[in-house]
Amino acid sequence: MRYLSVSVLALALSAALATTPARAADGLPRLKSRAAAVSITRDDWGIAHIHGKTDADAVFGMAYAQAEDDFNRVETNFMTALGRTAEAEGEKAIWADLRQKLFIDPAVLKADYAKSPAWLKALMNGWADGLNYYLATHPDVEPKVIKRFEPWMALSFSEGSIGGDIERVTLTQLESFYGKRQLAMTADEKGLLFKEPKGSNGIAIAPKNTLEGHAMLLINPHTSFFFRSEMQVSSDQGLNAYGATTWGQFFIYQGFNAKAGWMHTSSGVDVVDEFAETIVEKDGKRFYKYGQELRPLKTEVIAVPYRAADGSMAERRFTIFKTHRGPIVREADGKWISIALMNKPVEALQQSFLRTKATDFKSFMKVAELKANSSNNTLFADSKGEIAYLHPQFIPIRDDRFDYTKPVDGSDPATDWKGLTPLEKTPQAVNPPTGWVFNTNNWPWTAAGPYSPKKADFPKYMDTFGENPRGLHAELVLKDVKNLTLGGLIEKAYDPYLTAFARLIPTLESAYAATPDGDPLKAKVAEQVAALSAWDRKWSARSTETSLAVFWGEAMWAKAAPAAKAQGLNTYDHMADKLTPAEKLAALAEASDRLTADFGSWKTPWGEINRFQRNDGSIVQTFDDAKPSIPVPFTSAQWGSLASFGAKRWPGTKKYYGTLGNSFVAVVQFGDKVRARAISAGGESGDPASPHFNDQALRYSLGNLRDVYFYPEDVKKHAVKTYRPGE
Repeated sequence: MRYLSVSVLALALSAALATTPARAADGLPRLKSRAAAVSITRDDWGIAHIHGKTDADAVFGMAYAQAEDDFNRVETNFMTALGRTAEAEGEKAIWADLRQKLFIDPAVLKADYAKSPAWLKALMNGWADGLNYYLATHPDVEPKVIKRFEPWMALSFSEGSIGGDIERVTLTQLESFYGKRQLAMTADEKGLLFKEPKGSNGIAIAPKNTLEGHAMLLINPHTSFFFRSEMQVSSDQGLNAYGATTWGQFFIYQGFNAKAGWMHTSSGVDVVDEFAETIVEKDGKRFYKYGQELRPLKTEVIAVPYRAADGSMAERRFTIFKTHRGPIVREADGKWISIALMNKPVEALQQSFLRTKATDFKSFMKVAELKANSSNNTLFADSKGEIAYLHPQFIPIRDDRFDYTKPVDGSDPATDWKGLTPLEKTPQAVNPPTGWVFNTNNWPWTAAGPYSPKKADFPKYMDTFGENPRGLHAELVLKDVKNLTLGGLIEKAYDPYLTAFARLIPTLESAYAATPDGDPLKAKVAEQVAALSAWDRKWSARSTETSLAVFWGEAMWAKAAPAAKAQGLNTYDHMADKLTPAEKLAALAEASDRLTADFGSWKTPWGEINRFQRNDGSIVQTFDDAKPSIPVPFTSAQWGSLASFGAKRWPGTKKYYGTLGNSFVAVVQFGDKVRARAISAGGESGDPASPHFNDQALRYSLGNLRDVYFYPEDVKKHAVKTYRPGE
């Protein structure tokens, strides 16, 4: 991390005033005065502890500190949110920008800002001021696109999830429709390729199951590495939150305060729906059928600026179409497909910030009444000992006769949304007798063991994910939990059992037994089958069986996934029950051959293959087997590992390098005082020259969480530098 000296700062301010009028437009004296109300303390891990007189001052410091650590990621997130990526990356990003602009209109967001509550306006103003002050005091930092941040921009990225609802619109189909060209969907868009699960684990433990009689919370987001910053933000107005915040946002997304904690996991609830619209042309105009009516299609011209190959700016303009439900995003079987999703940026930003100040379950639920969380389940715990699993709050009421996982008939008014589901009618588990709740991006029907919500009591659109191997694993580790400590909760979060292979390996043994003894394939894999049969199904860096099992599983997945998709089956079920004995043995032979070709033997320890490497500050890393890396013992969540490390081979590599999975991990105990331990992938800073670029990497790989400095006296003991923004 780099800090400017006073003399360098003076020169920077002078240069900013003289040469960058866009940056100076905010008025540097005013911004400098704002900075005087903010302090930033960096601890010995480089983590920022920000304090402001008001919440808005704290947000100013929060934005400034994020920019110090990784302005590139801050700007990139808002380029994405505003649909402005093509202005930096050129024509290849036009369709992603258009997709965003179907829903994000600066004119609308400016109007939303103007009518926002005064307290929320103050936060947005503080956010923009903090980023603009950073740019004004760091003239060496050249933004790719956004030279000046405006307060309304905060509304474009207000909910915090790693993959927003808008991303459900497939780009090839959007381009086919508005680009007037036929493009085939990619295998990825069709869901035929394995994608490391993005989501999270969350566990809340009631006091009766803990040694010290205090509630506990596991915070374990599975995101792209370095997607969120770890920090603490506090004010004299009662704000005091610690945890993970998505770069560029001014609220702690997954974290805790002195009294309560919240952990979000991606939900399988269906809240994004497509409608097959019947289009009728009449008198040169287009209409869509709605019951007995013909309603006119709304049209709008959207301009998408982009950087041309010669570096100049160009623009493409698109006439887009909308129904009362939402924009048209593709065509299928002669119908135009419209899409409906949550678009409540003001309420979403309010809910995201206000819940960080909730001090107990009652106040947390009061904030939830805003109903502006569409994509996240929540695991909650507080110092009163209450725990809860909550489903998302934005859930449209629909007619359960229809299958909303597919486009429904838009001409039938019965398919319309009918308001939002009351909170008390959503799946919840509050203070269950089990004394624990969890979610691993699986269905809610096992969230509290036998005291979970019952599937039969809810519409089928409440879940589309079903069960997953991590869900089975979480139930196993929580089944008999008692006398738990923070260290014990960490052990459960890193439990090495792989539930997917616990199911798959017995089917391999059956396949082997069913194969005739004279079959050469049986002879080729005899030793490998014996090794997997004797294996305890637990990952470790030294385990050769983990390597063999993962490579075997990947070979089977490639075979099973397309067929499972075509038949509407779960891929795990297809691998276990539908692949023939010959296919299972052939996949094992393929795995053995790959291991031998790449590493010299199929008996290669997992830690020699599965590696963590951080070479530079780029958002998309370039990996290199010749450069230093660290062994990681845990596997992909694909196989049921609660601790997730999504790794694969990259161009030019034989080793696997992780890019997503466990990113920020924390365990928290609530009581008279809050206690916590945490770890972040790599380190806090995105600057390779910073000592905090990779200082947490080894501890990360070992699951060796460090103490969190939450209280002022603890921060003071470990403070390396305290300063005002701009100093």
